[in-house]
Amino acid sequence: MVTRDHAEWGYTTSTGLGFTHHTVVDAHFRACEDTYLALLHEAGLPPGGHILDAGCGSGDYLPHLAALAGPGGRITAVDLAEENARLAAARTAEWRPPCPVDVRQADLRALPYPDDTFDAAWCANTTQYLDDDELGTVLAELRRVVRPGGIVAVKDLDAHLITARPGDPYLFTDFFRTAGATPGYARQLLRSRELYRHLKSAGLTGVRQRTVLIEHHAPLTDAARTFYSMACAQLAGQALDLGLSADWRHFADPAGSGHPLDDADAYISEGNVLAVGAV
Repeated sequence: MVTRDHAEWGYTTSTGLGFTHHTVVDAHFRACEDTYLALLHEAGLPPGGHILDAGCGSGDYLPHLAALAGPGGRITAVDLAEENARLAAARTAEWRPPCPVDVRQADLRALPYPDDTFDAAWCANTTQYLDDDELGTVLAELRRVVRPGGIVAVKDLDAHLITARPGDPYLFTDFFRTAGATPGYARQLLRSRELYRHLKSAGLTGVRQRTVLIEHHAPLTDAARTFYSMACAQLAGQALDLGLSADWRHFADPAGSGHPLDDADAYISEGNVLAVGAV
């Protein structure tokens, strides 16, 4: 799961995976919450069911999953990073969920649950950390632990749709084309619209997929300004090291004067893909 480039993306946890620290995960969730929750509701998770949150991070989805499951349901959540699992468990203890919620550390490649344990699995912003072989392993595990007739829903970011204005419309495209030319995190961020193919290869049936565009216009919300300035600074450092456009310097300092995201016509976007299949 850990490729050599992850340290360059920053915000790592004890796993060594970039952009998994709760500060950046929480900021991203707040920036995109409306669309994230709309896709969660679109997944068709069963009320009253036992739902697995596979890769729960710091637990941002847990209150919403518990609300979907309702009083007759149950939520089990796992994350690879021990500190994220602890934080998610602590946050769960602070609110009163309508159903039982259990959080623990676990590796999605070898889930510690018997076959047919769950009615559904929700896996958000996690497959981006898996190479193709690992993705196949994880989807096979999700299929194994979800009962026949249950569903597996995967949501992840699509880097093809990341762009910002004002500025060169190909700035982000050129970065991902260059960084994604070799195996690693950038290439995996470009794979999301192929999820339907991977779900079918894992033996899931009735696979459906939808891609949505998340757009932020000036004036950006505090949540959007916080997350995207952090993210763009990490990309800028890599892009400049790769010898790409000097325009990246405008994004290098999140608090810098004249930052493109503070422009009166500022705009930034990203894509999100939801792929759902049945066991």
